Amino acid sequence: MIKEKENKYLPEGLLIGCHENSEYISSEQGLERAMALGKILESTAILCDSELTLTVDLGGDIKGLMYKNEVIYSPSGEPVKDIAIISRVGKPICFKVIRLESDGAGGTVAYLSRRQAQIECMNNYLSTLVSGDIIPARITHLEHFGAFVDIGCGIPSLLSIDCISVSRISHPRDRFYVGMQIKTVVKSIDREQMRIYVTHKELLGTWEENAVSFKTGQTVMGIVRSVEQYGIFIELSPNLAGLAEYREGIQVGQSVAVYIKNIIPERMKIKLVIIDACKSDQSHPRLEYYISPDRAHMDYWRYSPLGTSKIIESHFSA
Repeated sequence: MIKEKENKYLPEGLLIGCHENSEYISSEQGLERAMALGKILESTAILCDSELTLTVDLGGDIKGLMYKNEVIYSPSGEPVKDIAIISRVGKPICFKVIRLESDGAGGTVAYLSRRQAQIECMNNYLSTLVSGDIIPARITHLEHFGAFVDIGCGIPSLLSIDCISVSRISHPRDRFYVGMQIKTVVKSIDREQMRIYVTHKELLGTWEENAVSFKTGQTVMGIVRSVEQYGIFIELSPNLAGLAEYREGIQVGQSVAVYIKNIIPERMKIKLVIIDACKSDQSHPRLEYYISPDRAHMDYWRYSPLGTSKIIESHFSA
C-alpha cells in the first residue's frame, strides 16, 4: 500500500482558522516571518475595486492588497477573465506575502500574491502527480456536465458527471454542494496545458462492497434517479442502484421506501418493489469512501463482481 504523501498545498478554505495561519496574519511581525519563510497563508477577500485589485482581510491596521496580475496563475497563458477575479470576493483566498510597506498614516500595507502560491503548488505538488493518485479536493462550482474542484491553492480541475458515481445522477448537485470537501483520483493529466482531470466513483466501493449492506426481504429507503417506461432506477447508495417496476406519479429526486425482492450478484441486479413515495428530498446522500484513510494511489479498480459478463473497471497508468 502506498501511504499518503505529506501535502501542504491544500484546497482553499482549509487553512483559515488553523492556529499557525492565524498567528502569521495577526501581526506585522507574523507577516514578515511568513514572508521570510515563504509560507502560504489564507484569509478572506473582502473587496474588489474598479482596477480589479483585491483587498484581503488581515485585521487591525494592516491592509492586504492583491493586484490583478497576482490573483490567478494561468499555466497555459490564457487571459484571466475579470469574473474569475471578482468572484473571489467573500471567499477564502491563499497567498504569499511579497512585500510590506508603510501606508504613511501609521498603518501597514501587505502586498500579496495568490499567483506565486499557485506556481509553488504546481511545481512542488501537482506536477509530481500521476494517474491513480488519490488527492483531496473541494467543490467550487457545479454545472450540468460536472463539478469544478479546487485541488490545491485554488487551482481548478474538472470532475465530469459520469465520473462522480456509478449510480447515475441528473446533475452534480444531486451528489455535491459548493464548499464540500471530497477525495478524488487523478484520472488523466494534460502535461502540455498542465490540466488535471479527476474522477470520484472509484472511491465509493465496488458492487459487492455496497450490496453487502442489503438483504433480500428488507425494506429500505432510496432515491429515485431515473424514471423509464420499463422501470424506475432507485439509488440505494451512491454506487448502487436497483430497478423497480414502473409506477405512476413517481418523480426523479423523490425519496422512496422500497422492498428488496431479489439480489443477483452474477448479473449485478437488485429487484425492488416501491412501497411508498415520500416528499421530494433534496438532501445529499452520505458519501462513504471504501479506501483506507492513508491510501494515496490505485492502479486498477473493478466495480463488477467476478464472473459477471458486464465489466465496469478503471485502469490508471502513469
